[in-house]
Amino acid sequence: MKKKWLYGLLGTAAMFAFPVSAFAAEGEVTPAVLEIGLNTLFVFVAAMLVFFMQAGFALLEAGSVRMKNAGHVAGKTVLTLGISIVAWWALGFGFAFGDGNGFWGTTGFLYGGDGAIGSFSGLSEIGISLNMMFLFQMAFAAVSLAIACGGMAERAKLSVYIVFGIIFIVGIYPIVCHWVWGGGWLGSLGMQDYAGSTVVHLTGATAALVATVLLKPRLGKYNKDGKPNSIPGHNQVLTVLGVIILWIGWFGFNPGSALTPLGDGFFGYVLMTTNLAAAAGAVAALLISWAVMGKSDIPSMLNGVLAALVAITGSCAFVDAWASIIIGAVAAIVAFLVGRWIERIGVDDPISAISVHGVAGIWGAISTGLFATPELVGTTGVGKEGLFYGGGFGQLGVQLLGVIGTFAFVLVVSFIVLGGMKMIMGLRVTEEEEMMGLDISEHGTYGYPEQMSLLNQSTASGSGNTQNL
Repeated sequence: MKKKWLYGLLGTAAMFAFPVSAFAAEGEVTPAVLEIGLNTLFVFVAAMLVFFMQAGFALLEAGSVRMKNAGHVAGKTVLTLGISIVAWWALGFGFAFGDGNGFWGTTGFLYGGDGAIGSFSGLSEIGISLNMMFLFQMAFAAVSLAIACGGMAERAKLSVYIVFGIIFIVGIYPIVCHWVWGGGWLGSLGMQDYAGSTVVHLTGATAALVATVLLKPRLGKYNKDGKPNSIPGHNQVLTVLGVIILWIGWFGFNPGSALTPLGDGFFGYVLMTTNLAAAAGAVAALLISWAVMGKSDIPSMLNGVLAALVAITGSCAFVDAWASIIIGAVAAIVAFLVGRWIERIGVDDPISAISVHGVAGIWGAISTGLFATPELVGTTGVGKEGLFYGGGFGQLGVQLLGVIGTFAFVLVVSFIVLGGMKMIMGLRVTEEEEMMGLDISEHGTYGYPEQMSLLNQSTASGSGNTQNL
């Protein structure tokens, strides 16, 4: 039996190897072509992992809101993904990576495939298909928009996601992306942001902050004296599953940014630091919630994992393994404390986008200015070593400049766009529609039709409270 398995395995390997060896013998597959093919396959797998993070966001956000809004929030994820893909193809990719100046690209709009390489000279030497780079970066843009829309949960009109989503992918996210990764001014200064603590997460979180403030809190979130009420999500199991999917998806997000599995396998090191930070964040968040609240809070632990992943996203290729544990733990603790403070000052952030993606994103950017090692900086070829390794304040200053510049730009543009939308079309559903739930008011049916029918009947008889449905 063992011999049969061995013969079968060898036969399968020979079947796949034959075309490659045959072409190589004829000189049609050179080492360079094979390298591009392997790199492209590697990035494809990474892009699919990042793409699948949308499933994680759908489960996390749906589980974090009330039952009457769960279907709307989950469906909104698919809508914003579709918007991201089309808008990125039309204008976003060109603004982000097209040839241009230090602030935005001016070529490559209405992307036409690998033949458009002349419009993307900065990507001509990366060793992968341009089409695959388009797909990979599109998945990053979609993640940033998902974060931005998280701050609108349970009270924004569906049309707001459509209009703001288009503007965000066309005129906000790609500009910051160009600054750091597309040959812009921050990249030329040597800003270290390996996979997007600033570009992806801080950008999305800043837009979420503006949306949250302009929309104002959900009905029933605060008492007349300003004291916040707890509005727990309807399904903690969904949120746990969503975070696990996001954790796995991050293995495409960070290691995939190496763009190759070849050489010394550097992507494996990035995977290790990413995983260590996430684990440290889970433990640190659970312990701090236990110490502060007198109980080990599961939502806080989940946010700790995500905050740690956000922070290590920018620094994963620049820091030692032990430093990644510190970065993840600090991110989780700071996100927990800032999240509680944000709630106390009257900002209602249902999925903690501001603290988890914004504050942790800032810490992630700063951390490379502290912990970046000379060896890893030499490997990546970006920036200089951090303060703790004799680099002085130079790299730390660049990181702070990147954070301040990104935050200021996104804050101002988002406020202008969302403020204008508020005056022209309105951002928030009516009080009656919010009480009913966005599932029924925006889509005509509930995500949980049987359960909501029973709850509504109970409410109508006077034995329930629609605020907590």
